[in-house]
Amino acid sequence: MSALITGPSAGLPGFDCDGFQRRADAVLAAAGEPDAELSVALVDDSEIAVLNAEYRGKSGPTDVLSFSLLEGDHAERRGQMLGDVVIAVAVAERQAAELGHDLDEELLRLLIHGVLHLLGFDHEQDEEARVMEAREREVRAGIPG
Repeated sequence: MSALITGPSAGLPGFDCDGFQRRADAVLAAAGEPDAELSVALVDDSEIAVLNAEYRGKSGPTDVLSFSLLEGDHAERRGQMLGDVVIAVAVAERQAAELGHDLDEELLRLLIHGVLHLLGFDHEQDEEARVMEAREREVRAGIPG
């Protein structure tokens, strides 16, 4: 298993990139994909707003976007790569403050959410949302800390 982390980790005071790498690997294992590969990009609001507009037709920043390689014209060529998870760090910081936990926990929450999207989970319908939220709790419970 392997997760490639890119982004502005140097600009995040106290951010433990190695620890986040280990947690990303743990997410893959807890999600039942221990041999999978994953790309995680930590971006700013403007970067995610561009992606949100281009790929979802929605204006402004969002917290997390997922780009799965499990579907599409060339899915058979993906090897072990599940896809890309893009997390907006500033949005994560705001949400962490609103939810009363630290940035590391919010980044983990968003990573789990993004990985589950890569694996085909969704929350557009109420029942889908219940299933996805339950799976998020199961994956989180399988990660130390």
